[in-house]
Amino acid sequence: MQRLKIDYVSDVACPWCAIGLGGLIAAVDRLAGKLEVELSFQPFELNRNMPPEGENLGEHLVAKYELTAAQIADNNAQITALAAEAGYTFNLTRDSRIWNTFDAHRLMYWAESHGDPLMLQNLLFKANFTDQRSISDHAVLAEIAVEAGLNGERAKEILASEAYLDEVDERMKLWLSKGIRGVPAIIINDRHIIEGGQSSAVFEQALLQIAAAAAEPA
Repeated sequence: MQRLKIDYVSDVACPWCAIGLGGLIAAVDRLAGKLEVELSFQPFELNRNMPPEGENLGEHLVAKYELTAAQIADNNAQITALAAEAGYTFNLTRDSRIWNTFDAHRLMYWAESHGDPLMLQNLLFKANFTDQRSISDHAVLAEIAVEAGLNGERAKEILASEAYLDEVDERMKLWLSKGIRGVPAIIINDRHIIEGGQSSAVFEQALLQIAAAAAEPA
């Protein structure tokens, strides 16, 4: 069976990262028995200087992209519909906020070796986009860790300390050094890249093509 290494570079504050993850997992599930996948989550911050209290999402989009209220409403409707197709329920409103995600990335780093990072990632997306919870808040993050089957007390200790701070920062710098400037960026076998929140059909076709190319004799 062909084996693919997939690095999923994403930010918990990015709705397209949730949409892309849903598409990727659906494609991987459909290809079970044909492909074996090693999936790793890699950290990226779209808004490195975001304060812990976050910002109003609409105001943030106006300031960053100069969007009008009508454009924001249209974008939210489009994203919500695509998220539903990918298996996520988004509740984007005029009061939605965008948060600093560095500590969420530290939890994800810990979960790689102590739990189920896919479950934690999905719970973080749910907390952010469905439940409108602060994914900067340490108490909220510790509760999410418990939901994901991780040790809640250890999660609190990590968040209250500088654990994994340097490791996560180095990983972020690594992906920047490789030219990644937007997410999601899906790196396959360290050479192929798929960008954006693609559908399961797009991912399925791309994974099959890459697997076939990798199987050809040099």
